[in-house]
Amino acid sequence: MITKLLDYNKTELIEIVAAYKQEKFRAEQLFTALHNGKDYDDKMNLPKSFLNTLKENEIILQPAKIIKEKKSKSDKSTKFLFELFDGNLVEGMLMQYKFGSTICISTQVGCKMNCLFCASGLNGFVRSLSVGEMLGQVIAVNKSLGGTVKKREITNVVLMGGGEPLDNYANVLKFLQIITSDDSFNFSVRNISVSTCGIPHKIETLADSGFPVTLSVSLHAPTDAIRKKIMPIAKSYPINAILESAKYYNLVTNRRVVFEYTLIEGVNNRPADAKALAELLKDFPCHVNLIRLNEVTGRDFKAPTVDSCKKFLEALQRMQISATLRRTLGDDVEGACGQLKNRVKESAKKE
Repeated sequence: MITKLLDYNKTELIEIVAAYKQEKFRAEQLFTALHNGKDYDDKMNLPKSFLNTLKENEIILQPAKIIKEKKSKSDKSTKFLFELFDGNLVEGMLMQYKFGSTICISTQVGCKMNCLFCASGLNGFVRSLSVGEMLGQVIAVNKSLGGTVKKREITNVVLMGGGEPLDNYANVLKFLQIITSDDSFNFSVRNISVSTCGIPHKIETLADSGFPVTLSVSLHAPTDAIRKKIMPIAKSYPINAILESAKYYNLVTNRRVVFEYTLIEGVNNRPADAKALAELLKDFPCHVNLIRLNEVTGRDFKAPTVDSCKKFLEALQRMQISATLRRTLGDDVEGACGQLKNRVKESAKKE
């Protein structure tokens, strides 16, 4: 069994280090080194004999490594290609804003949800990422920006890349526990967003977890009939069930829920759709994040005009729905919303 040390919190790491007959302070040193992105070839204040023993036992220090990055020419965003310990590849995105830097990470290799306007499911589902593989993406990018565990260069984390986070719930929860801890990056839950296609019982479980992160629900349709045409998960969970779980999340956490709504030409962007969406969400403290479809090779849907997207936004606002039209970042490097995917090594190298 492969051991990835970033899968463990500090308490667990102390036990692992003790098994190698090392003192407790070595675990503290190792924990800090790991979260600073240190690997076997880097200088660490740890005995070489101990590190050699870990290496001989095939213990992995950094399970997600940047093998390629592509900077957008139109904005300050950067797409990263990460290689995992087993050779699988996932993508992530760094977005630069006035308030800081946001890293969008993947939670699975591929995706089971297979939403028909998204690239993540095009190559099928391979497996879920471990805690350390998710954490490793944040660590790798933070290090590339010159940041450390105590002086990080990343201000926000969104679990909105490849995969469905709530389909990998146990690992996502432990990821949240570690990344918000004083020992690690000490992120505020208010600076972390978790996106989901809408799995009601998992949303309610997250509400009860004690980690009131920003919940983003990928709604993308005002009716079940439309949603079933573009999101296979809609056949299992109707919109009403998702709304009830979202309301529960708001009640328990006192956090406003964000509904993601990708505007697709001729599918869900008509005036009647705006009216139906407003009726659906009235009297609920939420925010609608409208996204003009980022077209994906291999998917047939088309993006509406910018003008029609603005009209949809204005219609919602007239009906007293809090809404914004998201600024598109990274579309020229296929890093915008819905464009991240898992890759195969050979095709990634050819780019």
